[in-house]
Amino acid sequence: MSLTREPAVAALRTVQDPELFKDIVTLNMLKDVRVDGTHVHVHVELTTPACPLKETIKRDVENALKRIGAESVSVELSANTRGGSGKQRTDILPQVKNVVAIGAGKGGVGKSTLAVNVAVGLHRTGASVGLMDGDIYGPSMPTMLGLKGKEQQVRGAKLIPFHVHGIHAMSIGMMPGVDEEKPLIWRGPMAHGAFKQLLADSTEWPALDYLVVDLPPGTGDVPLTLCQLLPLSGAVIVCTPQQVALDDAVRALRMFQTLGAPILGMIENMSYFISPDGSEFDVFGRGGAQQAAQRLNVPFLGALPMFPELRVNSDAGTPERNYEGSPKLREALETIVQNLAGQISVRNLRSAGPELTIT
Repeated sequence: MSLTREPAVAALRTVQDPELFKDIVTLNMLKDVRVDGTHVHVHVELTTPACPLKETIKRDVENALKRIGAESVSVELSANTRGGSGKQRTDILPQVKNVVAIGAGKGGVGKSTLAVNVAVGLHRTGASVGLMDGDIYGPSMPTMLGLKGKEQQVRGAKLIPFHVHGIHAMSIGMMPGVDEEKPLIWRGPMAHGAFKQLLADSTEWPALDYLVVDLPPGTGDVPLTLCQLLPLSGAVIVCTPQQVALDDAVRALRMFQTLGAPILGMIENMSYFISPDGSEFDVFGRGGAQQAAQRLNVPFLGALPMFPELRVNSDAGTPERNYEGSPKLREALETIVQNLAGQISVRNLRSAGPELTIT
């Protein structure tokens, strides 16, 4: 018996987004339904390219249509949603769908390590990903991405991001004339100008599903500049479990909230140490970031234990090996990436925040 479009759409109203708890028709994720006899073609637009539950949505669509008599179902998945509904800020990077800031209240908590591995992890889901090293005073991407010795490519008046490990990366540490052993002794306005120029004015970013921005620690000029320039999908705060680090992390989180940036969640780095015999040691007091996230009513994206392989691969500039070696390391990183992608899905369906005006 042939089907018609109306009962097919009605059946799809039973398919819920597992994270948003609403059906895909109500969420306007259903973009097309074509019925040909007993075959149904469905186009579903996801709220983020790396949606961790896209296979679940696809399976639920197939099952819902087969229950009403469809013999074959083809599901097309795409992801074109950017930000929320309502008024959008002026966007200087319209080719970038989601901008994610990775920040920290203090240095030394592994913020750059998380930024690199999150970017690589998002790429592994099939997304197009860029990574901007915005840590003006301490750029570490040349080391972590294995960029040392590579020549910066230029097209016209624009810098071309390095394409390494599947991602498109830029760092002020790779600019001509920058000596890796000499500090950049800049006042705030100089850091503001350099960051803006590298992020938006001088770099030819390709079309990206995600642009991950590694910020310098603290609550200074660069995070402020980023929030002024771009409509952020949200910010991620990285910290270690001990109270001293958490105090600074909370200040960084409050800064982003004050600037109108959504908080995608907190990550606990160096959560504990796993010895070769499998014993676990809470070096810094495990669980502090998760407790802080609960108290602040923000998502907890996951904990990353201390793995020797993570340090080795960071020093060697081979981050993709973190997903190919230790199963426990891969699982910890993939959990963080999946939770982050899920939070971006949720944020992308919420209304845009107010225009940020700073005098």
